[in-house]
Amino acid sequence: MAIDPRELRRCLGHFATGVTVVTCRGADGGPHGATVNSFTAVSLDPPLVLVSLDRRSKVCAMLEAEPFTVNVLESTQHDIALHFAGRPCLDEVPWDADSGCGAPRLAGCLAHVSCTPWQHYDGGDHILYLGEVQEFRIHPGRPLLFHTGKFHHLGDDFDPVPWEGSADAPFGTSWFSDVFVDRPAPRPGSRR
Repeated sequence: MAIDPRELRRCLGHFATGVTVVTCRGADGGPHGATVNSFTAVSLDPPLVLVSLDRRSKVCAMLEAEPFTVNVLESTQHDIALHFAGRPCLDEVPWDADSGCGAPRLAGCLAHVSCTPWQHYDGGDHILYLGEVQEFRIHPGRPLLFHTGKFHHLGDDFDPVPWEGSADAPFGTSWFSDVFVDRPAPRPGSRR
């Protein structure tokens, strides 16, 4: 059965993702970037993340040897996402005065993950870049989300998930054990 690339893209678009802009310095020394929603954590030891870039993008050719920063966009930064996706709409890009490991950072982001190149792999019409995390920063706010070709933001928080008794329980012996420090009090009327 032949796979229709457009239909596959539409199907994959149903997986909601965060939105990032990957930034680096070009041969001219100036900052460059590309909007990327294919970003994921890979390893904690060593600390590695992965970004997937279209082979045709200008930034793709730069990441092989240049430090880069993954800028996790805040919910109000859809204009920055569009700008770095090839639809210039900003008169001036809001760069952070501080650079992470030599790679430029965008101002006002939810998080910054600054990396040095680790390895890259053939990914068909994309190249998969692994970066070794050298520095990271977290800022308050809510993420910009991408789903079915549109930008979205988080709504209200859901009630707590009943983790008790599952292998991924945040209060037992699971990978969440180091993340959660306090057990939330049950809500009135909730089941335990």
